[in-house]
Amino acid sequence: MSDYSVVTFYSTHHALKAEKVLKKEIKISVVPVPRSTSANCGIAIKFLTEYLKEVEKILKSNHVGFEGIFPWPK
Repeated sequence: MSDYSVVTFYSTHHALKAEKVLKKEIKISVVPVPRSTSANCGIAIKFLTEYLKEVEKILKSNHVGFEGIFPWPK
């Protein structure tokens, strides 16, 4: 399993909302989306994979739409 994962979004609006809610609880980085992962919104949020379940829970409980969560490419 990769040390890091990224969550991708369909729009910049969702990415910015996700950044706002996630950074309150988890150390995250806003990064460009790896083109091998998605061709939608160009912004992704990178985090330690150990927080995957928590990230998903936070996004869903705050009604933040996201495309998917993927391993960060090495």
